[in-house]
Amino acid sequence: MKNSGYAKKILDLVESSHEHLSAEQIHERIQSESCRPVLATVYNNLNHLTEQNLIRRIAAEGQPDRYDRMTRHDHLICTVCGSLQDVFLGDLSESLKEQTGEEITGYDLRISWICPACRTKK
Repeated sequence: MKNSGYAKKILDLVESSHEHLSAEQIHERIQSESCRPVLATVYNNLNHLTEQNLIRRIAAEGQPDRYDRMTRHDHLICTVCGSLQDVFLGDLSESLKEQTGEEITGYDLRISWICPACRTKK
């Protein structure tokens, strides 16, 4: 793996975080006195880790891509501020297979909502 030291740091950070970090946030967090990667290195490693199915990319309209661990879960995405919250609905693969008659290889469910903070502001 290219820049495997950086990839390991990025993978460890994403797997241990319950936040949904952007590339810029990951870049800020992995920097130390001995480790100062350029942002392009972080993006390259994120792309590589995503291609290897070690982490997943979450895209939300109008927001920067964010990265998450591979544990089976789905997301609530606030339509006002773009915040993400994990939601555990169970694996829907069998139900989808029954409805479509086809084998389901994976899915990423994103549910739109307005988070409590944005609801309070209204």
